[in-house]
Amino acid sequence: MDIIEISVPNLHDSFSRVILDGTQYLIRFTYNDTAQSWSFGVYTMQQEPIAVGIKLVPRFPLNLQIIDRRFPTGIFGVYSNFDTIGRNDFLEGKATFSYIPVASEGVGY
Repeated sequence: MDIIEISVPNLHDSFSRVILDGTQYLIRFTYNDTAQSWSFGVYTMQQEPIAVGIKLVPRFPLNLQIIDRRFPTGIFGVYSNFDTIGRNDFLEGKATFSYIPVASEGVGY
């Protein structure tokens, strides 16, 4: 199974350029100090939002309910042994943000 690990910058708010399924996207990672939680969004290269404010929850397909045709067809997920993702968990290697392309072996709808 192919898994694309996407690095989460050590910033409260950031954009990262990624290529998924042959298309360029911007992924925005945001940490909310008040709620003590991470969220992400997917944008076009012109910074037009496709899906925003998706809370990062471990061990759950994060884009299960998104039906926008512009959105990547694979599955985004956070892998961690914890029930919540702390501010430094990506930096400290306690959590990993990943994308699994739909064409990967064993993945399908």
